[in-house]
Amino acid sequence: MSVRQRDATDLKRAHFEPDAWPRPIAEDLAYLRTGIVNVFFAGEAGDRNWVLIDAGLAGWADSIADAAADRFGEGARPSAIILTHGHFDHVGALRTLAERWDAPVYAHPLELPYLTGRSSYPPPDPTVGGGAMATLSWLYPRGPIDLGGRVRPLPADGSVPGLPRWRWVHTPGHTPGHVSCFRDEDRTLVAGDAFVTTRQESALAVLTQRREIHGPPMYYTSDWAAARRSVKLLADLEPETAGTGHGEPLAGEPLRAGLRALDREFRRLAVPAHGRYVSSPAISDAHGVVDVPPDVPHPLLRAVVGFGVGLVAGAALHRLATRPRTHTGGPADPARGPKGRDRHA
Repeated sequence: MSVRQRDATDLKRAHFEPDAWPRPIAEDLAYLRTGIVNVFFAGEAGDRNWVLIDAGLAGWADSIADAAADRFGEGARPSAIILTHGHFDHVGALRTLAERWDAPVYAHPLELPYLTGRSSYPPPDPTVGGGAMATLSWLYPRGPIDLGGRVRPLPADGSVPGLPRWRWVHTPGHTPGHVSCFRDEDRTLVAGDAFVTTRQESALAVLTQRREIHGPPMYYTSDWAAARRSVKLLADLEPETAGTGHGEPLAGEPLRAGLRALDREFRRLAVPAHGRYVSSPAISDAHGVVDVPPDVPHPLLRAVVGFGVGLVAGAALHRLATRPRTHTGGPADPARGPKGRDRHA
């Protein structure tokens, strides 16, 4: 369920420096991988001259701050932190960094309930298949976090605070208020999780970072119709360079061809064969989640329960088959005890 990309030699080596962290991918844009997820640094050197896009996993605040100091100068703070969305792997270091830098946080209005303590996200769907990352998703935090007055809605005119050459694009589906950031002059895209460039459901793919275009991570996507429209919107932008929330960056015709293929065959390439949100989306509004479809049985749980039932049934049958038989040759002798011993011995 992916669009395989060409080898890294097809990419612009001038942009993608394999040994540099944070790794530049376009003019005034670099990224840092924080475990399983990427954060992006956009802008120029100097205090309040740049913006952080997403905030990675918990425990990575110091690494993100160190990378920012390397890129923008010691003590250089961002003018803002922009969130593509608020899932746990994109906001893990957010509170620490926002307080350390005294930086405002911006997100789409429909994402604010999950960032202000008003609503949890719809439950992840571990039944979608694809690998261990999906199977274990029922363990992942789904919020909410509460940033209070530090988080603000993105401007309605599409501008990105602190990045005058960029605009944000609403790309819902993975979450209700998911956004991507686009710079028209060179068609540079920070997609968030609207699509990704590794098979995020698979732990092996996450470890190897095999470069290929996929739809949004299946286990956390709660509206597949909206997700498909978002992929079409981004494909129509014909980006030259794209960084995504998961996986390595892509550029040029391999990127555009992959997005066109994902758009054309979205249901086959991106939508799971089964799952909680495949037929019906989660419903949400400006206050958060309103309704979610009924849970569906987890294949692994069914297997475990089936194995357990089989084990119990097998043990019971074995016990019945091997227990001593009761004497049936004639009337019981009242002179003998329960184990055949003489009562008068």
